[in-house]
Amino acid sequence: MTIAGQPAAGHEREAREEVRKKLLGAWHLVSYTTTSTDGEVIHPLGPTPYGLIVYTPQGYMSAQLGRGDRPPMRSARLEDASAGELARAAVGYVAYGGPFEVIDPTTVEHHVTTSLFPNWIGRSQVRKVGFEGSLLTLGVATPTRLWGAERTAELTWSRSD
Repeated sequence: MTIAGQPAAGHEREAREEVRKKLLGAWHLVSYTTTSTDGEVIHPLGPTPYGLIVYTPQGYMSAQLGRGDRPPMRSARLEDASAGELARAAVGYVAYGGPFEVIDPTTVEHHVTTSLFPNWIGRSQVRKVGFEGSLLTLGVATPTRLWGAERTAELTWSRSD
């Protein structure tokens, strides 16, 4: 006996699992751009950002992104850095992690449990997901307030081998 809609639900589940499997592993940041509703494109972490995003088989993710031009601190020890140095370092860095789930074949949700930006803790970061060859794209699907304007964002990642 077949329940109405069951084949479609099974296909959707398989499609989500396929995306989940493709996400697993480590990815290096290639580019990060945001585009305003009037077409202005900016690079929030500069022209040479770096980063790593990791998705684990246990259902966790962690993302670390930084400006490629962040200057080193004067001190070799973090606790000896000045408040100004720490603030400048934080402005050029994004870090968060927690459990993730694939909502549908084009959407992944990061449930933030740790973050450099405390306001993200306990919230979700929803991203549109796409794959092309060895590249992963994650983006904000609908315009949101970013860097002084309503913008979408797109991050391109390359598989780490």
